[in-house]
Amino acid sequence: MTDNDDIDTIGLSRRTVLAGLGAVGVASAGAGLGTTAYFNDTESFEGNQLTAGQLDLLVDWQQTYDFGDGHQFVNAHPDHDGDGEQSILDPETEEVIKYSDFPDEDDEDSNGANITGLNCENIPPLSEANFRHDPVTGEEMDRLVQFTDVKPGDSGEITFSLHLCDNPGYIWMQADNVSDNGGTATEPELIVDPDNLGDLGDAIQATLWYDEDCDNVYDGAEPVDIMLTLDFSGSMLYEQYGGLVSEDDITVGGTTYTETTKIDLVELGTRQFVSYLQSQGSDVQVGVAYFDGEGSDDSVPRTGILQGLTSDLSVVDAQLTDLRQKLADVVTGPSPSTPGDGDGDPDPFANANGIATGTYIGEGVDDAQAELDANGRSGVEYRNIVLSDGESFNGDGSTSFSSPTGAAADARAASPNPATNVYTINVDGSASTLQAMAGAAGGLGGDPAFFNDVSDPFNIPTVFGNLAAQTAQEKKIMEDSLGNVLTALADGNGVPLDAIRTTTYDELSDPANDPDREPFRGDGVMHCVALSWELPFDVGNEVQGDTLGFDLGFYTEQARHNDGAGPSQTA
Repeated sequence: MTDNDDIDTIGLSRRTVLAGLGAVGVASAGAGLGTTAYFNDTESFEGNQLTAGQLDLLVDWQQTYDFGDGHQFVNAHPDHDGDGEQSILDPETEEVIKYSDFPDEDDEDSNGANITGLNCENIPPLSEANFRHDPVTGEEMDRLVQFTDVKPGDSGEITFSLHLCDNPGYIWMQADNVSDNGGTATEPELIVDPDNLGDLGDAIQATLWYDEDCDNVYDGAEPVDIMLTLDFSGSMLYEQYGGLVSEDDITVGGTTYTETTKIDLVELGTRQFVSYLQSQGSDVQVGVAYFDGEGSDDSVPRTGILQGLTSDLSVVDAQLTDLRQKLADVVTGPSPSTPGDGDGDPDPFANANGIATGTYIGEGVDDAQAELDANGRSGVEYRNIVLSDGESFNGDGSTSFSSPTGAAADARAASPNPATNVYTINVDGSASTLQAMAGAAGGLGGDPAFFNDVSDPFNIPTVFGNLAAQTAQEKKIMEDSLGNVLTALADGNGVPLDAIRTTTYDELSDPANDPDREPFRGDGVMHCVALSWELPFDVGNEVQGDTLGFDLGFYTEQARHNDGAGPSQTA
């Protein structure tokens, strides 16, 4: 258990109907310890200082309600103009950015998504939230959910977007003060429910899930063809060029290395990506492309296909094994130099002066697009996930690299076919190029929803986990009556959330400190959790006048020095 300086709680307070949002308690720590130590010579160590870290959990949301006319915007946060739709005013351009700017074109039920540009810097405090009015009765709402005339057939949904700032931490979703009572008794109700029991919680059906694309809609699995386009340049492996991340051990696929490099983390992340898709029975084909630069005598760049598109994901996993050696083979020896030719030294501390130089991201994207064109299935979604730790630049040979932004633009524009969603992952490098490349099929580049900026390479597996979760069907935490969902959220510390949904962690049956549960990174990246509810048409008079009240909340504690077991009691 942590003390109050290590926790951050955002609570949603009780209202005796469906729910409510109330006071926010934010606890953070900041402290300074200054000392000056003088020794008996002329050296000194001045201005020493220790500052306590911070842990700040920020929440935004979009709520909708369908009372017979389709899902209407109810309230959101932030909502700069108070119209119920999540929106912000860009401080630099003064342009209005809103929820409906981000629809899923492939999902007819999608009317937008939580704003991807929301982060730790621009999410306003919950004290500024505007709850607006009940869309049915017009009554003013002073809580998140405050519906006083729910009828059979009505439904609603809230997608909460969680941003953990400053430090990694574990997060729980919680409920409290759950009350289900009969409320006002009417004559028709007393005929079927003479004791006037609280039946609303049992009658309402609910689903709690990870809404990976934050669009307020549960998404099942769709067929997708995916290319993983990976940086095989020397800076991903060799200490000499910045490839060494840590001198701590890492185990990848049963092999333990005594130090950790960027390419090890790529292997770990991509193999988890493939394993998760396989475990979910996803309708996918996956292939792998790679790119390096060129040697002094090269006339063509060292790029190619490591694995062609295939639905046999065990074959893909095998090709993603031992990436240290495969990268070393690509950057070493005369051209053509290929993964598996055995001429490279995979020791990250080896002298790498003679390896090929340069980073040809554009050629890697072109190779991946050609593979999608040649072997992709018709009528599916196409994705290219591009990872690199730097800008494109020429190597020592005579080849002039093509524009990576141009290659990505061609891929998005189906030149050649097919029109491809381009996702990019920047690993501790210059982000501008990879950010400009990212975007949806048929769209422009520079789309933040398709760009992942990874300042700490240890977060590479997390990014691949999130992308895998967006590829497979969204993970349901619980599908039951709302009463039972609230019971689970109110039990103990609540429902422990998992930052990487591609693990085998079960939020309801596994312990909170299970090794498969991962903490959230603390870099403000958006993770969405959604709660939908529906009062079925076939519900009878027994729910007339019934009320259901509960608190909702999210609790976080720092990951360092904690194992995820949580406090002995909620904050």
